[in-house]
Amino acid sequence: MARIAVIGAGMGAMATAARLAVAGHRVTVHERGPDHGGSVGRHRRDGFAFDTGPGLLHLPAVYRDLFIKTGKRPLEDHVDLVQLDPAVRHVLGEGPGAITVTLPGKSRGGVAAALDEAFGPGAGERWNAVLGRARDTWDATRRPLLEEPLRPAWQSLGRDPYPALRGSGLLRRRPPTLAEVAGRELGGPLAELLTARVETYGLDPRTAPASAAALPYMEQTFGSWYVRGGLRALATAVHERCLERKVEFVFGSGVRDVLTRDGRAAGLLLDDGTEEAADLVVCGIDPRQLPVGSPAWAPDAVPARGAGVPSRITLLLALRGARPTDAAHRTLVHRDPGHGAGVGTVTVLRPDDPTTRPDADHEAVTVSAVCDPQAPQGVPGVQELLAAAERAVPGLRERLLWHEVRTPADVEAATGALGGAVPPPALAGAGGRLLYPANTTALPGFYLAGGWAHPGGGLAHAGMTGALVAGLIVEGDRFRGSQ
Repeated sequence: MARIAVIGAGMGAMATAARLAVAGHRVTVHERGPDHGGSVGRHRRDGFAFDTGPGLLHLPAVYRDLFIKTGKRPLEDHVDLVQLDPAVRHVLGEGPGAITVTLPGKSRGGVAAALDEAFGPGAGERWNAVLGRARDTWDATRRPLLEEPLRPAWQSLGRDPYPALRGSGLLRRRPPTLAEVAGRELGGPLAELLTARVETYGLDPRTAPASAAALPYMEQTFGSWYVRGGLRALATAVHERCLERKVEFVFGSGVRDVLTRDGRAAGLLLDDGTEEAADLVVCGIDPRQLPVGSPAWAPDAVPARGAGVPSRITLLLALRGARPTDAAHRTLVHRDPGHGAGVGTVTVLRPDDPTTRPDADHEAVTVSAVCDPQAPQGVPGVQELLAAAERAVPGLRERLLWHEVRTPADVEAATGALGGAVPPPALAGAGGRLLYPANTTALPGFYLAGGWAHPGGGLAHAGMTGALVAGLIVEGDRFRGSQ
């Protein structure tokens, strides 16, 4: 039995802690904040409740597996998972020329029919053809990118596996970007459905590799899921599973540095000056939060992606009036090309969940957009976001009781992530610049978990790091990935 110290109580860190505790290790989690969950927060005011981090879960199988492997009671005994249907509504343009298309969540044929109706005959066939090529991308990268430790020869993942159409002219000089694939293989407004979905992950379609098409494929194939009571309920369920497995949590316990002895990790130096000895250390936060010169800044331990990772700005809206029965849970409001650069794709979430509102005569709405706090005019203003949201929620301003804003600075204060950065999932292609560092590091006994480690950000990907880190610690070099 090893003594294992975990830095942070985010989702990846807790998933790792639970699996290690089941394997017989003594695990202590040190969290600088007052509570668990990391970015998965919940804000309550006047009977309204909002997710302040992720609002939807993709690949719920990751957390189903966590609960199966760490106890007798499955995930569904702890949370109420609901698959979105419709999966998403898109709003393109404004005024009389606006296009609204609603895509079902459980029918590939239904998606094709909806696209044909919105964009003309053949649109659904073109969409399914692109997602068919995205399926090939998913099949080629699922294990090495998501289920296995990052290979020493990771450069193979730097090649884009998306099979772009022959004769398209996109492969002559370099692999195509996602925007180029969307323009050539879908064309017109239909292309925006692909690029907008990828923008919500914090990726720029103009520079993202074509392999990013695997993200919309994943959503359409495995569904988008909501947890009644908000995603915070999932964080609480994982925390409770950790407690059942005798994981110890120490809140208000910031970590100043990683201790070393004989060239390997040996514990933590805490903010109050005390030391905690450990045989192994798991870092579940952005390791750049550790001081420069720390032993944890060994080669490969610090994400090369730290610079330029976007953040999010979020509006929490309390509305008078009942939620319409035909409202979609998730609407993507596309960038209006007539307004210059402006705000990118805006996500509007309108959950049909009584726990989010004081009564049936009110509605809680969350509006968010990816932003770059470092770029000039990189953070859209409140009025700009409200204008975009009103394209999804007619009459929004007349119904608005109050709103609150969550800026990148608020994200940084809540999570510690520098600049409020919200890391997207890892992607193959782009020469490997969209990969994350391996879960093992050049400092023996020091491991990386959570969204800043392979395979990157997002609830599902962070949860996957739990299986990877636990497997590497329990099985060592023999570990080849989850089965």
